[in-house]
Amino acid sequence: METGITPQSERRSAMIQNGAWNDKLITDYLDEAVARTPDRKAIVGYQVTGDTRTALTYQELNDAVARMAAGLVAMGIDKGDVVACQLPNWWQTTALHLACMRIGAILNPLMPIFRERELRFMLGHGEARLLVIPKIFRNFDYEAMVDGIRSDLPKLETLLVIGGEGDRSFEQRLLDTPWEEKTDTAALFAVRKPGADEVVQILYTSGTTGEPKGVMHTSNTLFSNVRPYAERLHLTSDDKILMASPLAHQTGFLYGVMMPVYLGTTAILQDIWDADYVCKVIAAEKPAFTMASTPFLADLVKTAPKHEGELDSLRIFVSAGAPIPTAVVEQASNTLQAKILSAWGMTENGAVTMTCPEDPAERASQSDGKVLPWMEIKVTDFKGNAVPVGEEGNLLVRGASLFVGYLKRPELYGVDQEGWFSTGDLARMDKDGYIRITGRTKDVVIRGGENIPVVEVENLLYKYPGIVDVALVGCPDERLGERVCAYVTIDEKTTDLSLDDVKNYLIEEKLSKSYLPEYLEVIEAMPRTASGKIQKFKLREQAKEVRLDPAKRS
Repeated sequence: METGITPQSERRSAMIQNGAWNDKLITDYLDEAVARTPDRKAIVGYQVTGDTRTALTYQELNDAVARMAAGLVAMGIDKGDVVACQLPNWWQTTALHLACMRIGAILNPLMPIFRERELRFMLGHGEARLLVIPKIFRNFDYEAMVDGIRSDLPKLETLLVIGGEGDRSFEQRLLDTPWEEKTDTAALFAVRKPGADEVVQILYTSGTTGEPKGVMHTSNTLFSNVRPYAERLHLTSDDKILMASPLAHQTGFLYGVMMPVYLGTTAILQDIWDADYVCKVIAAEKPAFTMASTPFLADLVKTAPKHEGELDSLRIFVSAGAPIPTAVVEQASNTLQAKILSAWGMTENGAVTMTCPEDPAERASQSDGKVLPWMEIKVTDFKGNAVPVGEEGNLLVRGASLFVGYLKRPELYGVDQEGWFSTGDLARMDKDGYIRITGRTKDVVIRGGENIPVVEVENLLYKYPGIVDVALVGCPDERLGERVCAYVTIDEKTTDLSLDDVKNYLIEEKLSKSYLPEYLEVIEAMPRTASGKIQKFKLREQAKEVRLDPAKRS
């Protein structure tokens, strides 16, 4: 398939020279792990429904990968073809990526919560020739869903179903057939081995602002993130990795699929987030590291007191996706042995900034970290000029882990001649180089010509007793341009929450009165993307109607 990548010879020369790109593939690291520790557990997978545990050593994983790779070729998968999978955090996702790498195919992981609308677009746009799905997951029939849209996907030739039957059975077609005995796999893999600058992963953006875009990465861009990430956290082959974040999200893929193989350690996968269950998994498997979004951390902190002493192996919890409330960091320090770190990144880069294990605990709630090696960041005004330390501006990034383009949409690859990519985020940088994400450029609320510090107000409201989720958006106003509308969800113990309650609380917290919300909407649930990010563009649409209801105005 023609991906639309623009050759970047100058970038390659610079990245090779500074050591950021080493031209190694994940299969190279797999080979090293098999040679060094063939009997070490490579993957331990937990399926919460059914309470089952599956474990594969590095030798067993490598054998399964060879069989799957040969089987994919027998099914007609060519070098450069897209293989899609819509799977939970099951071992087959890792094996499928490795199998694709053996034969030069491109993996396109899809979030399990996607349904017909998303799949029709993504599978069609990506021209996937083969799709792997579960038969049933969380009481949903994936096979029936795909059958319902199959006529709209002429490029999709093969459907393999884990737990399926007949010709569609993943187990019968790939795992139970000795494909490796029917071909010279060593010769096959040598011919099919991709270059480190060829596309190996396509991930669709989560759609916070509209139609998803297919982000393309190479082995060099991905590993130039994984390597310094692991180094900053001082992770080694002795540190097991726990991953309950979706493997079809860049967080799960980079640090749950790729990093364990890179380190030669064990990946512990959990397919449904359940705080009590993950405590059981931690107690049994003794992981040292995990990364997840802020709600995961909050859940774990609430559950941890019931599991005293059982979670002590967990040394590092990296939280990203939303600012960590100070209260959660304080609670974590009292209930967990793990150091809580914050990070910021995106599908296009992986983690770009992260705090350090050596930083004071409060850093995690006060900043989103400093830039990782081989990446650069800067904060500019809307004309592209760098802003002074501490001032808000557009966040730009460049460097080794920057993606290589959007599939079939080269015109959207917004990288300037100097290599800078505009992230769409607003940020401040302190004198030590630590940044704080303050919002999205499209999420800015400008009231009477003054920018509202959205994240600051949201963080204060997260501390309000009974409030679970918060999102501030602008509500159109003829006189002021915009007024501030606060959308919140509340817990089951809170029966009433008024705008006056919120305003009085914020005033007590010494917030400027010009920043106070002027509308309050209590809703059952926030609209979210597949990766859990709040879709503020949907709230902004709703907010257009809020101003018409005088009962909701201050």
